[in-house]
Amino acid sequence: MAIKGVVFDVTKGKEFYGKGAPYNALVGKDSTRAVAKMSLDPEDLTHDTAGLTKEQLESLDRIFTGTYKAKYPIVGYTARHMLNEDGSPNKDFKPEDQPHFTLNDEL
Repeated sequence: MAIKGVVFDVTKGKEFYGKGAPYNALVGKDSTRAVAKMSLDPEDLTHDTAGLTKEQLESLDRIFTGTYKAKYPIVGYTARHMLNEDGSPNKDFKPEDQPHFTLNDEL
């Protein structure tokens, strides 16, 4: 599940995000808008935050930090997070410089 371009492993929350669970619609995509609006409407299952209210954006930040970053490991970033507007690679993006990212040398 991704929010704000950050991909979280929500496996330990399978009762919320697993198959048939209440928030399963949020999984497999960047659901930033849906989280900000507390919505499961298909049109809100997107990264797009255009037109959100100040309150919705503040709620998004609280949920992003207080729920997702606090409970679930970051496992990656969406292409939108790592690419420039024109689709070219953002050469300044380094996963290890992102907050709460740790390298895993298991492989």
